[in-house]
Amino acid sequence: MTGLIMFAVALIMLLLGFPVAFTFGGVAVFFGLLTEGPEMFSLMPHRIWSIMNNTILMAIPLFIFMGIVLQKSKLAERLLESMGFLFGEIRGGIAISTILVGALLAASTGVVGASVVAMGVISLPVMLKYNYDKRLASGTICAAGTLGQIIPPSIILIILGDVFQEPVGDLFKAALWPGLSLVGVYVVYIVLVTLVRKDLAPPIRLDQMSGSKRQQVGKAALAVIPPLVLITLVLGSILTGVATPTESSSVGGVGAIILAALYRRFSIRMVWESSLETVKITAMVFAILIGATAFSMVFTYTGGDWVVEEFMLGLPGEKWGFLILSMLIITALGFFIDFVEISYIVVPILAPIAASLDINPVWYAILVAMNLQTSFLTPPFGFSLFYLKGVAPPEVRTTDIYAGVVPFIILQMIVLAILVVFPQWFGFSAH
Repeated sequence: MTGLIMFAVALIMLLLGFPVAFTFGGVAVFFGLLTEGPEMFSLMPHRIWSIMNNTILMAIPLFIFMGIVLQKSKLAERLLESMGFLFGEIRGGIAISTILVGALLAASTGVVGASVVAMGVISLPVMLKYNYDKRLASGTICAAGTLGQIIPPSIILIILGDVFQEPVGDLFKAALWPGLSLVGVYVVYIVLVTLVRKDLAPPIRLDQMSGSKRQQVGKAALAVIPPLVLITLVLGSILTGVATPTESSSVGGVGAIILAALYRRFSIRMVWESSLETVKITAMVFAILIGATAFSMVFTYTGGDWVVEEFMLGLPGEKWGFLILSMLIITALGFFIDFVEISYIVVPILAPIAASLDINPVWYAILVAMNLQTSFLTPPFGFSLFYLKGVAPPEVRTTDIYAGVVPFIILQMIVLAILVVFPQWFGFSAH
């Protein structure tokens, strides 16, 4: 039971506010020394060396760099202004445009924090100005921002590709339809809820917007076409097999700089600041990864993985019992733990069990990714909620944001359930 006690101690420390990477690393060192002594960690340098030499993980800093450069080039602002013009006259049009911009930002930047903050700064004041319901506006922005976790190129999918030892390109290809389905479900929900409750999101007349129609259409094309070209180059090269995800991430980084130059935002200072932020985020991810690796090693040595495997394999319903319980466990942990720790601590325990039950690893990886996306929305520690609260006007209370994301969490769970029960609808085989 030592492994399970370890896990409980780590959770309690996280709830007390200790840093994630040092919590898992520190708990691993304490229990490792307690059970085996210093010899337990004799192979740890080799594990760290193999992480640092993993070419798959090299795509993470490159995609982060691409996203930050595009954020600094004001891509989100341009897209939101253009989409707002195209959909403004429809009831709930600004909310619909926010979802569509979230999807475009997800496919071009994949940085959740940047997307939520940008849309919170630009889109939220506009929606409040035109009397949108605060909860609908807040929930829409948070949900749109988290699309970067499932729509490729996604950091979660790169990490899960490493954990499942599956080609990242296959995961990107497999995530495309579930991600777009989520976008479609969000848009349909906004259309239906604003038809039933007309006061939630009134339409905006075009004469309330600045500039002539021709100017606005031209601005819309200039805002949408360049990022679409970049998305096509990055994802197209991966999906067609022309380039590996690592190679295409470098193409994305160069493409982002070209776009910044096109938008007249390029400068050496901007590249330096983007590089510095990339290093900070990457260092955080890899610090968590090393701490999680140490934790996973001690957890496995103490027999915690064996206890979990025995329990999971003894569930009624075999495959379906395992799928349902594993999804519930990941959902519950998502309330308290970040996706990186879940990916490197919990998923490596569940992946071999899924393989022994003859579950398609790519399908299961996408189920996990969609589930982990929900963790960005679930109170009390959903990162998207904090990002939005940090930039929201004072009249938008924390309770408004929490209430606003609930329908979108339910929608995510519905899409996840459909993906579990009807994988063939998304082009998957369950085996």
